[in-house]
Amino acid sequence: MNRILTVMACVVSLAMSATSLAAAGTIERACIKSDRKAATRSLCGCIQDVADLTLTRSDQKLAATLFRNPHKAQEIRQSDRRSHEKFWKRYKNFGATAEAFCSR
Repeated sequence: MNRILTVMACVVSLAMSATSLAAAGTIERACIKSDRKAATRSLCGCIQDVADLTLTRSDQKLAATLFRNPHKAQEIRQSDRRSHEKFWKRYKNFGATAEAFCSR
């Protein structure tokens, strides 16, 4: 009986690991793929959790492009478009929140 429970626990653990990798969010995947030395799965997962709380799905898609193309962040920040201005405010809030929660 003990052996069966151990095997079942291992199977559940493996299934959860596979599910979490497959379910990685847009921000988490962009973070992991970035060239930043500090981009660990743990940190990127935390950043994704904050993104889920502070950004819409479309905001997350746009923010993920900023990981690959930092110059685009500058373009959006300086843009005169109202939608970019609103996004930038949400993005700054996301960044400040992620820094507070994920840099412990």
